[in-house]
This record gives sequence, structure tokens and C-alpha cells, in this order.
Amino acid sequence: MASFDIVSKVDPQTLENAVNTAKKELQTRYDLRDTKGGIELDKKANLITLTSENSMRVQALENILLTRIVKQGIDGTALDFSEEEQPNGALVKKVVKVRAGVDKEAGRKIIKAIKDAKVKVEAQMQDDQVRVTAKKIDELQAAIAAVRQASIGQPLQFINMKS
Repeated sequence: MASFDIVSKVDPQTLENAVNTAKKELQTRYDLRDTKGGIELDKKANLITLTSENSMRVQALENILLTRIVKQGIDGTALDFSEEEQPNGALVKKVVKVRAGVDKEAGRKIIKAIKDAKVKVEAQMQDDQVRVTAKKIDELQAAIAAVRQASIGQPLQFINMKS
């Protein structure tokens, strides 16, 4: 049986490089020169913390970070900006999650997209990835095309293609 896995991963070294270039840009930008706080990466928890004096500057930090992430070749949907800003003393703090792994909701969307395409494949969730199996590789390629057309909301990679 032919199979492949659908995963969502972000290269940690590329992410760290993007955060470091964003920090350098923060130091050189004239409008943000005297900003307290900054951008911090927590590698273990896959979190990026943005801190500044007000929400407008936090928004500028978001834009800088997103620009640098995209320029490094990471998909912009890998960052989850949905969490609200939190006041932290004199500073405003915002935590940005880096999406890694396919969660249950995204897994359901992937499996639904494959089933809606009416391709003769079988898809199942396995921890933080989706395994797709079929008798023919052509059917797997049709499943990949169906998943790429669906809007899942996070970057996906197709790995371990076996025939």
C-alpha cells in the first residue's frame, strides 16, 4: 500500500534566524528606536513574546516579525496572532504561538477535504500528523491536490511518500 504523511513543521533554526533579524531591524528603525521591551523567542514552548509601551508599537513589532518570517521562507500562517495583548506593568505584552504539528481541528479539516474530493484513499490521525494510504500513487497525488486547495489555516508538508 502506498502512503504519505501530512505534517506541519517549522524549522527551528530558520525561525530563530528570522527572530534575530527582526530584533536587528527593531534596533535600527527610527520610529522604534527608544522602545522598551522587544521580541523574544522561547524555543521549547514554540512561543514568541512581543513587548512594548503601547499596542500600536506591538502592532509594528508584529509587522516586522511577519515580514522577516516570510522573507526567511516560513509560511506566515505558521504564526498564531489570535491571542489578545496583555498589560504587563508599564508594558504591553503579546504572545504569538508558532504552530507545530497538526492539531485535531486541522486534522478533521484535512480528512474532510480528502473525503469531499471522493478519492479512494484512507486518512487517519496519528498524534500530530495525518497518515494517508491508498492502493495507487495517483490517488495519493489527487489527495495531495485536494488538501492543497482546502484552506486549513496552517502550513502543511507532505512527507514519507512510500509506494
